[in-house]
Amino acid sequence: MTPDTASDNQSQTPPARLRVMHAVTASATTPLMHGQLRFLCESGCEVVLLSSPGEDLADTAAREGVRSIPVPMEREIAPLKDLGSLWRLWRVIRQVKPTLVNVGTAKAGLLGGLAAWLARVPCRVYTIHGLRLETLRGLKRWILVRTERIACRCAHRVLCVSDSVRARAIELGLVDPSRAVVLGPGSFNGVDASRFAPTPERIADAAALREQLDFPQRAPVIGFVGRLTRDKGIPELMEAFAQLRLRFPEARLLVLGRYEAADPIPQEVRQAIEADPHVFHAGHVSDPSVYYQVMDLLVLPTYREGFPTVVLEASAAGKPVVATRATGARDAVVDGVTGLLVPVGDAPALAEALARLLADPELARTMGRAGQQRVAREFSREQVCARLAGFYHDLMEERGLDPAAVIPAPARAGRLVWRLGRPAKRLVDICGAALGLVLTLPIMALAAAAIRLTMGPPVLFRQRRTGRRGCAFTLHKFRTMTDARDPGENLLANVERLTPVGRLLRRFSVDEFPQLWNVLKGDMSLVGPRPLLPEYLPAYTPREQLRHAVRPGITGWAQVNGRNSILFSQRLELDAWYVENWTPWLDLRILLVTIPKTLCFSGVAVCQDMSAVDDRGFRQVAISRLEGRR
Repeated sequence: MTPDTASDNQSQTPPARLRVMHAVTASATTPLMHGQLRFLCESGCEVVLLSSPGEDLADTAAREGVRSIPVPMEREIAPLKDLGSLWRLWRVIRQVKPTLVNVGTAKAGLLGGLAAWLARVPCRVYTIHGLRLETLRGLKRWILVRTERIACRCAHRVLCVSDSVRARAIELGLVDPSRAVVLGPGSFNGVDASRFAPTPERIADAAALREQLDFPQRAPVIGFVGRLTRDKGIPELMEAFAQLRLRFPEARLLVLGRYEAADPIPQEVRQAIEADPHVFHAGHVSDPSVYYQVMDLLVLPTYREGFPTVVLEASAAGKPVVATRATGARDAVVDGVTGLLVPVGDAPALAEALARLLADPELARTMGRAGQQRVAREFSREQVCARLAGFYHDLMEERGLDPAAVIPAPARAGRLVWRLGRPAKRLVDICGAALGLVLTLPIMALAAAAIRLTMGPPVLFRQRRTGRRGCAFTLHKFRTMTDARDPGENLLANVERLTPVGRLLRRFSVDEFPQLWNVLKGDMSLVGPRPLLPEYLPAYTPREQLRHAVRPGITGWAQVNGRNSILFSQRLELDAWYVENWTPWLDLRILLVTIPKTLCFSGVAVCQDMSAVDDRGFRQVAISRLEGRR
């Protein structure tokens, strides 16, 4: 939802494309942007990718359909060469004239950020992928602390890939808290879960690979994926594996990754990796999806991270993860749910955690399934890219620019209406939700008591839904169904689990009242597209993704035009129309129409709740769409 031109004729003219530049130091980093740059292009942006020269830069640009510009940059400190790189970067930015520049990794963050500041780029973002200085000492650390501060001060916003990275950057005095942001639960680019899912074909390929590697059939396999450096905790990994072998003599360690000269591991550790017959070093593997199915679990004994993508890949593959409580790593693993966390540098604790999962295969499977669900719920690539596009949209708006190229402008809402209307809408939400909670408190108290007496605890039903910018939040409703199951422990049909009290609550929409708390918190609005389940994000068309340009609502345009009685695609089209045509008067109209619609039960499926409708209708359409795209 963005400002539009004043006249109908002008509104027919497509806006100029937003020019976005993404810059990183090394060409090898660019493949990590897979899918992100294409998403921005499909959202209407003109994207330019910049890094040091290398095959990966050209390959990534060709695959993503963007323009690439090579500029030499040294990863290590090199004052004279750095001055030359700064001059080239400034000239390139002056020629390209981007509206928004996003620089990432240490050297590109410093030089690219300075060049963008000197060129007066209107919107400047610095992405902190991790804090290399955490494990440094002496002069080098002193220098990096100050260069990071300069990079952060050159940016209007500092985008941290995880909450712990943000907290650590603030603690070290690198960035002002008001400038540092994390999008949703974090991650730089999410993960394509389908690429790592344990399909029958992939499992069969893994069995063949296991035989090729000469791993015994029942031998447990521990996997490591990443750079073979000191900071990744390789010495502790080898020490822990030696201790683990005392309890699991047949255990194997499968190592994927290259040795790096910048942060070398001790020579004796490298020799142990190459000499141990129970350790298989596969080197760099461009597609590790089959290797994950060979593993029983993934280990990441790292000293520092940003947000480790390998953890998301392993979780998508259904594997539990043992990692350290290092910055970044602790955001990627939910301790005791999707894996186990141990202290940094503690080899005995690492060995004990690995042994615990190997000794309890059922626990390992449970954690693997929980990891899969978390990835689908919060870290799909589409979700992460949508959050980034929404972030760009908000930053441009904050800087007084027209973000029409990120999210198309409304067809009728004038610029003044939009600029004044959006804060007014939030003010109305706060006042309306507060008043609603006070007025409905007696009704909610009676409803809660009735639910507690007839169904027992819990009184509230909580479910993750997708909100503004594609970020997930917890939606609250009154519980209306029991958890009754058949002899096979499967939930019974909704109509069998719906209680008389639940039927009454749904008939008068009382079950929706707790969502006023979501409105007060800022997760939702009184009026907007209804929030849907996160797993539907990959199935939306670019136009349908407009629904995430605004906060979801308790009621909306689709609800007063058919509610649950219309098709999935029709509802999403109505949601997109609402975003494109929003005015305060449209919200007022929807609120006024909602009251008689609710009292007359128009379009209400009393025997179904929103998630049930999603599961039956939306899920089928989403699956068919995704299969069609493949």
